[in-house]
Amino acid sequence: MSEHTEASAGSPSPWRGVLPAPRMSPRLFTAIDVAATGVFGLEGGVAAARAGFDLLGVVVVAFIVALGGGILRDVLLGDTPPAAFRSPLRVVVALASGALAFGAALAWDGVPAGPLVVLDAVGLALFAVTGAQKASEHGMSLWIVGALGTLTATGGGIIRDMLLGQVPAVLSESIYGTAALAGSVLAGGMLRSPALRPFAVLAGFLVCLILRLAAYFGGWELPRLTI
Repeated sequence: MSEHTEASAGSPSPWRGVLPAPRMSPRLFTAIDVAATGVFGLEGGVAAARAGFDLLGVVVVAFIVALGGGILRDVLLGDTPPAAFRSPLRVVVALASGALAFGAALAWDGVPAGPLVVLDAVGLALFAVTGAQKASEHGMSLWIVGALGTLTATGGGIIRDMLLGQVPAVLSESIYGTAALAGSVLAGGMLRSPALRPFAVLAGFLVCLILRLAAYFGGWELPRLTI
């Protein structure tokens, strides 16, 4: 028996595969996805500039950070070629954000960490909800919606940190991937309810953003072992 058949038999569970969620307006989805691309590209570029990368290095890091998560999302969903390669818009935004980041680093010596954290949190939240939305449109179970939303939000950042020679934030800052997961699961769950569906993306975005910023500025952490 298929997963969809199982979900339709007996009491439905939001954790099982369901019929695909109604598609978001393509223009709205593209606007959110491109905004996330620009924000992550700018944040990644500034981080690379602070690490001493030259112009090419800054643009390359910005490009990878901006597009990495979305490409992973689309490939895993079988939506190929990825949206980043189907039109020049996302590529142009990623490259432009890298150049802008390099210019900002030149204009303001010593960019403080606070604005970078805010930019990163905004990009994290935007990509978390676009990942959740797209996975829901493909009829994925809530487990997969949460996983793909988290991967979309953190994939570019993982590559960024590896290129900068750092432990990925998703592994070292505990309320990072957790924030993306919370926002993704909330958005995915609300997308399954016709009454809550109009508020799903906004709610998931706000939960992820607020949780990440509160954790950073409040010093919240999940338990960890000290050996």
